[in-house]
Amino acid sequence: MTRSDGYLLDNRQPEAGERFDAFAALFDPTTFRHLEGLGVGPGWRCWEAGAGGTSVVSWLAKKVGPTGKVVATDIDTSRLTSAARPPVEVRVHDLGAGEPPMEGFDLVHARLVLVHVPDRERALRSMVGALRPGGRLLIEDADPALQPLLCPDEHGPEQQLANRLRHGFRQLLAGRGADLSYGRKLPRLLREAGLRRVEADAYFPVTSPACAALESATVRQIREQLVGAGVATDEEIDRHLANVAEGSMDLATAPMISAWGRKG
Repeated sequence: MTRSDGYLLDNRQPEAGERFDAFAALFDPTTFRHLEGLGVGPGWRCWEAGAGGTSVVSWLAKKVGPTGKVVATDIDTSRLTSAARPPVEVRVHDLGAGEPPMEGFDLVHARLVLVHVPDRERALRSMVGALRPGGRLLIEDADPALQPLLCPDEHGPEQQLANRLRHGFRQLLAGRGADLSYGRKLPRLLREAGLRRVEADAYFPVTSPACAALESATVRQIREQLVGAGVATDEEIDRHLANVAEGSMDLATAPMISAWGRKG
């Protein structure tokens, strides 16, 4: 992620690992499908920007092999140390403020990163600038405003409480500078950045064990902020976490929009 005192979901908190595991379970199949479609293979030079966890980094490392290179960057690299062996190089990097770690990449990828970066425009320019001519850019980000509910089927008090907490979470994100409608802008932004053959699609999980795991970890991570903002009481949060653990609610995530294109 980018360095920001206002970042709500700090990677150093214990729940962060649970969230990365849930993201991997939810979104890795979609990400890997797109990366396969872009042709990632032996010898490629790849930049995984704002990597956070290791699942995509490890997948890329297997694809590029010993003749390739994967540069994995994040403002906090503590969760990347296990992947730091050839062909992977791990670097501390502020995507919203720093220069690219190198140039001439065949692929630059970022997932669920730019929505949180205050200077998203600069970060996107940096990633495009790091590509070689013909290099591919794949940006995948959420659009919480497109689907704002945790429980799209709000048929009882448990779902109503869940959606109230999700609304409070969105308010906290917006207050920290997150762009809650960023995902839908990606195709246009990639074209405006000069990329060619721009395409996009979206993945919208409606219910799965990973959705429940993500919700539980997220609410526990931001509990103090939710209570402090008057969104819910400790008792209501305990009740919600118990409802999530019971497994009787259909919990959704915001759609993840994937957009990709080639540098001319």
